[in-house]
Amino acid sequence: MLDFFSQYWWTIAIVLNYILVIIAVTAILFKSINPTKTLTYIIVLLVFPFFGLIVYYFFGQEYRKDKIFNRKDVLNNNLIKSIYQDLKLDPNTLSNYEAKIDEDQIRLIHLLQKNDKSPLTKFNDVEIIIDGENKFEKLFKDIEAAKHHIHIEYYILKDDKIGTKFLNLLCKKAEEGVKIRLSFDDVGSKISSKMKRQLTQANVEFYAFMPVLFPKFTGKMNYRNHRKIVIIDGEIGYVGGINVSDTYVNYPENKAYWRDTHLKIIGESVFTLQTQFLTNWNFVSETKLALNRSFFPQNKVKSITPMQIAASGPDTDWANIMEAIFFAIVTAEKYVYITTPYFIPNDQIITAMQVASKSGVDVRLLIPDKSDSWTAKHATNSYLEQLFKANIKIYRYQKGFIHAKTMVVDDVFTTIGTCNMDYRSFNINFEINALIYNKDKAKEAKAIYDNDLKDAVQVDFEDWQNRSNFKKIQEAYCRLWAPLL
Repeated sequence: MLDFFSQYWWTIAIVLNYILVIIAVTAILFKSINPTKTLTYIIVLLVFPFFGLIVYYFFGQEYRKDKIFNRKDVLNNNLIKSIYQDLKLDPNTLSNYEAKIDEDQIRLIHLLQKNDKSPLTKFNDVEIIIDGENKFEKLFKDIEAAKHHIHIEYYILKDDKIGTKFLNLLCKKAEEGVKIRLSFDDVGSKISSKMKRQLTQANVEFYAFMPVLFPKFTGKMNYRNHRKIVIIDGEIGYVGGINVSDTYVNYPENKAYWRDTHLKIIGESVFTLQTQFLTNWNFVSETKLALNRSFFPQNKVKSITPMQIAASGPDTDWANIMEAIFFAIVTAEKYVYITTPYFIPNDQIITAMQVASKSGVDVRLLIPDKSDSWTAKHATNSYLEQLFKANIKIYRYQKGFIHAKTMVVDDVFTTIGTCNMDYRSFNINFEINALIYNKDKAKEAKAIYDNDLKDAVQVDFEDWQNRSNFKKIQEAYCRLWAPLL
């Protein structure tokens, strides 16, 4: 028997591999997932023995998603219901406001309210921040002034130079009696044991989101928390693309300039950010934190900037952010200006952009010239020809790496947040975006976009067509993996 196995071990291994592949393919076919993604998994399983099973084990199975639904969905509903009445405008106020805005904006507002119970809030002060240096200067000042609580949720949190300063400040505030609750993604973040001991000694309460055994080898693990949220005393909120790491701050010693976009919010929409944080906190801490009015203090803002906070992830019934972006594109009348570091869209977004452009809308896409991911860069390139054929203008940012996730439409609508234009952000990760219905903020976002174009080069379609066959092969290869990236 041993001689038989030693002689035919490879054949036996291959047979066992494809028995498991047949089981996996059957399971995939019974799932109601995107056909493109289904085919991708099947091809990987069939063409790459053993490796395909590893990919499916880490990326294809739904056990993490089921776990999140089972432990988080009820909490999500309870939390939102408990404060929703305080956040939403009364029917008369909402009716008076809707009479003054564009009909398509009204439909978008209703779409988000139905899909994610995301209330339209009226009284907000909103500041657009375009670099890490400015963000951390403002954030540290606000943290210093905190009196009751600081709630933090980040995808990337490292105890490098800026991260150590950030965490030391949290320890200081905790020792002063301010309650600090900190959640960080276990794959994206890297905090030393020494720093964790320091946080514990200072009574900073912290938890990793969905811990993994080997975070260094799971950079693309499914269902990561990609959000960047800070709430201070329930009154001030931060959300956007800037994580806590030296990479996001333009220190003189950094190799490349980092261009990003973040928001500072004061007002009613902070309540929605707070709800999203508390929902996640109950999940990561495995406790049910009692709500009280100190988390939702009386709003003091009187200036009007209507906005919604849209959250999406495995715990939402719909792809809320993707649907909002899709609807804003297809209802645009003048222009759609998009900035994203990773453009690996689904068919819906590609079609929306093509239809908008062909109907006369000025559609522009700003992406990095140099990416921090070889695979993502070539996957992005594989989609560009579809845009060129619809006369969509494509620009590559030259000054450094542009990590902003923004879209501005028709001088009336702006979205800024954590969501990239890719499969992972739309369908797999936890994301959060602010949707702003304000002409002044839209014009400001457009001016920022126009300024970024000064550091960008428009891609010429003829030059693009003449790229080497080797690049085309790289793009085709990476496109195959696009649904998994």
